[in-house]
Amino acid sequence: MRKRARQAVTMAMAGTTLVAGAATAAHASVIPQAPSSTPLTRTAPAASSAASPSTTRPIPTDLAGLGAAFNAALRTAYAKAKKDASLPSGVSTATSFWDAQTASGKPMRYRTIASPYWPLGTKVRITHKKKSAIGVVEDFGPAEWAVAQHDIPAIVDLSEKMMADLTGVASNTVHVRFQVLKWGKGGVYRHSGTGYHLAMGRR
Repeated sequence: MRKRARQAVTMAMAGTTLVAGAATAAHASVIPQAPSSTPLTRTAPAASSAASPSTTRPIPTDLAGLGAAFNAALRTAYAKAKKDASLPSGVSTATSFWDAQTASGKPMRYRTIASPYWPLGTKVRITHKKKSAIGVVEDFGPAEWAVAQHDIPAIVDLSEKMMADLTGVASNTVHVRFQVLKWGKGGVYRHSGTGYHLAMGRR
């Protein structure tokens, strides 16, 4: 009787030990783990191989409009070139003068030139050797006899200051190359005479 009682007590204690061990194991399985010391890294998205829309140039679609603009610019350039080619140029004799008053009413100055055939206000480039100056017709002259007495008609009179700048001598008579750059709108002294065709660029 006592032997059976001791066996029962021993079995009960063994069961208690098993239950306690199982509980301990279960508790250990739910203990949270310590966070990893390795830092988390984010992976950057792969760069797109396509160019950004803001950096690409739009392809023009109005080809007809572009063609019309190009043709208009071409016509303008051609008209200007044709007009420039029609302005007189050539070689003439140039003399020099200095007067207090001019036919235009403007005071005498460096840029003042005179011609019997070009309208007042005409702009002309005068070149002697490698030096050039731009003058404006503000007076009439030389006289017919002065134009005709030279081997090449003297169709232009330069201010003494311009002549001195181009040749080194204020009162001088030299051969120059002239190029009319723009016609003036003022009066003309003569419409014919010695050297008229030369002044108008005619042969």
